[in-house]
Amino acid sequence: VQLQASGGGLVQAGDSLRLSCAASRLRFSAYGMGWFRQVSGKEREFVAAVSRSAGQIYYADSVKGRFSISRDNAKNTVYLEMNSLNPDDTAVYYCAANPTAYAITTANLYRYWGQGTQVTVSS
Repeated sequence: VQLQASGGGLVQAGDSLRLSCAASRLRFSAYGMGWFRQVSGKEREFVAAVSRSAGQIYYADSVKGRFSISRDNAKNTVYLEMNSLNPDDTAVYYCAANPTAYAITTANLYRYWGQGTQVTVSS
């Protein structure tokens, strides 16, 4: 199983980014998907999650109204649209797959993880 995250970069406050996570060798449509982020020296933090059919979606309070998670089961890809970015959003962003098929906010319930993509927001 491989989860390949991409789309990170260096942006200014107020800008937008769209992260993608392409899954391979995974029955993608059967898995709930999530995005987490981590700053060096801190614990991994939940960002957003979507159930396998996209009927259930959760966001962290810190990103609600600014970020949007979506998935395309035909392309085995989950997305994170990030708008109105601010320096507090700076982190390595990880996508993950959980076998429960639900939108899960707890990191240790995810089975597979991508390698992470760096997002840096300058003020």
